[in-house]
Amino acid sequence: MTVTSAETAEEPVRDRLNDPSGMRSALILLIMVVGAVASVIVTAASAAYALRLLGVPDAGWMTTYGLPVATVIGQLSAAVGFGSVIFAAFFVPPQKTGFLDAGGYRAMRWATWSFIIWAVCALLMIPLSISNTSGSPLKDFWDSPRTLWTAYQIVADGKYWMWTAVFAVCAALVTRLALRWGWTFVALLFGFLSLMPSALLGHSSSGGAHDIATNSLILHIVAAAVWAGGLLAVLAYAFGDGKWRNLALSRYSRVAFWCLFVVGISGVINALVRMSIGDLFTTTYGLVVVGKAVTLILAGVIGAMHRAFTLRELEATDQPRKSLFVRFAAVELAVFAVAFGFGAGLSRTPPPVLSTANVTPMELKIGYTLDGPPTFARLMLDWRFDLIFGTAAILAAVVYLRGVYRLHKRGDAWPVGRTVAWLLGCGSLLFATSSGMGRYAPAMFSTHMMSHMMLSMLVPVLLVLGGPVTLALRALPAAGRDNPPGPREWILLGIHSKYSRIMTHPLIVVVLFVGSFYVLYLGGLFDAVVENHSAHLLMNLHFLVSGYLFYWLVIGIDPAPRQISPVAKLGVVMGSLPFHAFFGVALMMTSGIIAEKWYTSLQHPWAFDMAADQRVGGGIAWATGEFPLLVVMLALLIQWNRSDSRAAKRFDRKEERDHDAELDSYNAMLRRMNAPEPAVEAVDVAGSDETSVESTGTPEAKGDAST
Repeated sequence: MTVTSAETAEEPVRDRLNDPSGMRSALILLIMVVGAVASVIVTAASAAYALRLLGVPDAGWMTTYGLPVATVIGQLSAAVGFGSVIFAAFFVPPQKTGFLDAGGYRAMRWATWSFIIWAVCALLMIPLSISNTSGSPLKDFWDSPRTLWTAYQIVADGKYWMWTAVFAVCAALVTRLALRWGWTFVALLFGFLSLMPSALLGHSSSGGAHDIATNSLILHIVAAAVWAGGLLAVLAYAFGDGKWRNLALSRYSRVAFWCLFVVGISGVINALVRMSIGDLFTTTYGLVVVGKAVTLILAGVIGAMHRAFTLRELEATDQPRKSLFVRFAAVELAVFAVAFGFGAGLSRTPPPVLSTANVTPMELKIGYTLDGPPTFARLMLDWRFDLIFGTAAILAAVVYLRGVYRLHKRGDAWPVGRTVAWLLGCGSLLFATSSGMGRYAPAMFSTHMMSHMMLSMLVPVLLVLGGPVTLALRALPAAGRDNPPGPREWILLGIHSKYSRIMTHPLIVVVLFVGSFYVLYLGGLFDAVVENHSAHLLMNLHFLVSGYLFYWLVIGIDPAPRQISPVAKLGVVMGSLPFHAFFGVALMMTSGIIAEKWYTSLQHPWAFDMAADQRVGGGIAWATGEFPLLVVMLALLIQWNRSDSRAAKRFDRKEERDHDAELDSYNAMLRRMNAPEPAVEAVDVAGSDETSVESTGTPEAKGDAST
């Protein structure tokens, strides 16, 4: 049915948005079918070999083929949901009132249904994964639900899939109810969390080097979701009547390039952890990896070619044909579906059997082994690069230097001290997570506490003194009044949002910064999560964020959502000092061993006294926790002194411009105060005393009175 422009203009907005396009629905259905078929083909080619190699009985065809089909449909749905929220947040601008644009609203509706499908698939994966692990057919669990519940409590995969479903439902609720642009970030958070359990399952979660494998898989999954999901969101937007097609396509093209890079690098790293180069063409696992790599490369090449041609055609016409977008994305999406199918089949294919003769319990637990106790040389030189925080440190330094270069190229100055502080902060982050300190942190409480103190005390101080927000606001171009908002406007909106004001409230900042020490170590939380690699990632992230918020509040040079007086800043610092000191002392005096079961299971290859190591950790927390806060107080005093100096210089410049006008005015006021009283006041006084003067009847008295 063809709708004229006049009819479209008269049609209610909500009716247009809720009217599903048959073309979009057919396209998504086609992608799901292609991915499912690819996963079934790969599984059929490797299932028998996998069962024979693992020694697991066949759980039946429903589990064998239902598992990869549910996986690929769920992962594609998750990608569509996550990419659609990315689209609503960054690819099309919101209205000036803060509400979502029509294109953003439509994308959020697509995300709602996608996350619902993702949640349903995750729930289906619970019995399927338990059946696959135990080798029991699904009908056994249908006949006895109690057996399924017992197995759920034992098999870790079931719990991961349950968390996936919970986060997916939360994401679906937010995307369904959100009307304002700011809520897209809440939806992104839940969407991101729904992807994380998948990275902690399968081959990457166990065996040697599983820390590298898990980190690379996290990067791989997120980048693939943004790449594929964003592409589908752009294509769906093309079928509508949105006015920001060119902008959406241009922004997506820049993001897609970096997603392709991350997907490729992380995929190579993950594959090399599981097999050698010689296994690529001699094993089933290697052949599936090759097939997935070829499809991803093909998708990248097709996408780059189509975007290059399409962007030129879009720039040449104000009324682009929708066929341009179809040509731009349809083939690439189909190839993407095949790649997702290969990935689902790969999760069902066991990697080549590597030698396990010399694998130690420590290597099975943390992914690698330690040769001996932590000496100074080992802490400095025995590096193991952290793919997430190490990469973040390098990227942060590069992006900062690029901003400084842009200012200098424009002729603007930027303080060298801020650049040095930022680079030292990035270097400290890299050292704390990727050096020997980061390598020993999972195996020893003392080195873990040393890394913790660096991430929460030293690194945030240096990063805050670098002034990254001020640099970004000066280096990024302003969008202008009539143009869609860009990164600079996003930063300003984030700073001035009510959520930022809440998170920078002094009480909340102090509780997050200091209170988390007590909850984590003295409250038993560390014992509960220490075995989980993702928990270590979240702890490091929490240390960084809470420390940055604290120091941003008290010594930050960037614009902040909440301004407090210098006296209040000093009070925040002084108020937190006793809590740090008491925490370190309490840690040294604690009789019980924190995470004793975990450290015992590592079976250190040297004599390891856990009680002594914990006392050392408490001493580190006490000593290193006080020193940075004293440095902060010194920096605060220096900032106050510089503020007074700047105020004095501003006053001097004003006096030079006004030629001491204010001083002259002040002196004139003093002269007026010391001058004799005006004559009119004397006459009044004389008049008031007229009776007494006349009563004397002497001219001398009159003259004296007038004088």
